[in-house]
Amino acid sequence: MQPVKAIPDKLYFKIGEVCEITGVQPHVLRYWETEFPQLAPEKNRAGQRVYKRRDIELILRIKKLLYEDKFTIAGARKRLAAESRFKLLSSEAPSEMPESPSESVMSPPLSPKVYQVFSEIKRGLEELLALLNQNDIMTPPRK
Repeated sequence: MQPVKAIPDKLYFKIGEVCEITGVQPHVLRYWETEFPQLAPEKNRAGQRVYKRRDIELILRIKKLLYEDKFTIAGARKRLAAESRFKLLSSEAPSEMPESPSESVMSPPLSPKVYQVFSEIKRGLEELLALLNQNDIMTPPRK
């Protein structure tokens, strides 16, 4: 596998440049376009593919998933879709959403509405626990 070169600071790249930067052959890039809906470079008036920086970053991510992490095409497609959903949901998440280390990084993100419901349930449970920890609640009533 060829080493990855730095992505030049340009708006558009031809397929040959992308191949040189990513170390991926043109036929592989064209095949990946059919397998990964996120990879859809524009075409210029001559019908040539023109890639943007975002496309190159996606190609590098696909390459890593397939060649280094040993994902299948279907597995890589699912992983990319999940990453896209995670980015979308996390951009909509409320700003007060905690990011403590105790929370699992692998758990799926919560929508703001679901997060609010869980927060209210948590608050209620904490209040209930505080009541249960008081001595008068823990001892049975006398007759």
